[in-house]
Amino acid sequence: MKFTIIAAVGKNGALGKDNKLLWHLPDDLKRFKKLTMDQTVIMGRKTFESLPFVLPHREHIVLSRSFKTEDPKVYVAHTVEDVLEVAQNVGKVNFVIGGGEVYKLFLPFSDRIELTKVDASPEADTFFPEIDSAEWQVVNYQKHAADEKHAHGFSFITYTRK
Repeated sequence: MKFTIIAAVGKNGALGKDNKLLWHLPDDLKRFKKLTMDQTVIMGRKTFESLPFVLPHREHIVLSRSFKTEDPKVYVAHTVEDVLEVAQNVGKVNFVIGGGEVYKLFLPFSDRIELTKVDASPEADTFFPEIDSAEWQVVNYQKHAADEKHAHGFSFITYTRK
């Protein structure tokens, strides 16, 4: 079972602060939606609670020791092993969408990273794990300048495990 990690990070590895994203990048949101549509998204409780709603056309797995929900569209897994078992039966691409600790847990099980690298180094309390260049290689890189819709420039970077 392999996973794809998807995240938007600052130059300093920043992911978020106070359980909120640090920027609004419409092109990044469109890319996230396109890549994860009709797939499975795996996240921690805080990430799930930060969503404005259950993401349409996606299966949700929330990794949490204590979280409970009555929503039939959301599966709660209490351990990484539970996630692995559920994800294996889903038969779709499994995207890990956060937060910082969940990224660390699933990095060893992942074979792809879809990263949006934002040209900013904001203050944060949640960070993305370091990508080891001995284990990962860049296979796609697209640079985007700041514009009227995007306060920061950013790059879409796809990594695959060597």
